[in-house]
Amino acid sequence: MTALLRYQTALFLRSQRWLPPFLLYVVFLGIGVQGGQPLLDSLGYTAAFLLPVAAWLVRICVTNEPPAARTVVAAAVGPGRAHLACVLVALTTAVVLGAAATGLVTFISDPVGSDHHQHVPVLESAGAGLLAVLTCAMLGTAVGALTAWPVLRSPGRAVPTLLLAALLALVVSGSPAQAAVNGLVVGSRSATVHVPLLPAVAAALLTVAATALACALTSRRAP
Repeated sequence: MTALLRYQTALFLRSQRWLPPFLLYVVFLGIGVQGGQPLLDSLGYTAAFLLPVAAWLVRICVTNEPPAARTVVAAAVGPGRAHLACVLVALTTAVVLGAAATGLVTFISDPVGSDHHQHVPVLESAGAGLLAVLTCAMLGTAVGALTAWPVLRSPGRAVPTLLLAALLALVVSGSPAQAAVNGLVVGSRSATVHVPLLPAVAAALLTVAATALACALTSRRAP
């Protein structure tokens, strides 16, 4: 599996298809997060913006290989493991990107609540922000796994479905991403840090289920 992950990572980086979602995330942060803003609010934006980017990264990774190369890799290690490696590379990339953004946002933001008067603990806030980033990265990965090959094969249906699913994952009440982001934003109003442990666990379970379904379908559907 280690060699497979290295292969998929090298293929992903050399393709340079990661540039558009990376630049989109940078633009989102540049617009939504400014220096001196309340820390928890900024961390909430950082996590929320990552969800559609993570879904996009999954779509890139699972469609990055030419069909002939995918067939060879699937024959060598099994189609399920080959697909799992693609999803893991996308998830890891999203988490690393979100963690780096969290560190930067923590550095430039003001450790106060929304009223700019009450202080919030920096390390505890950063920890909650990292957990919210992980939650959104995992849920975005689940969205990407369910809206790309082999679940949806037609780009004409897959791309709009991905965008709609990512939006719903952020706004629908009960969504782990919505709960994690909302916890940071609401906590900022009272200068209270809410650590999104339950949303992170729920997102992890959903991601495992979505990835398992996608991997199971790879052996039944040709690329």
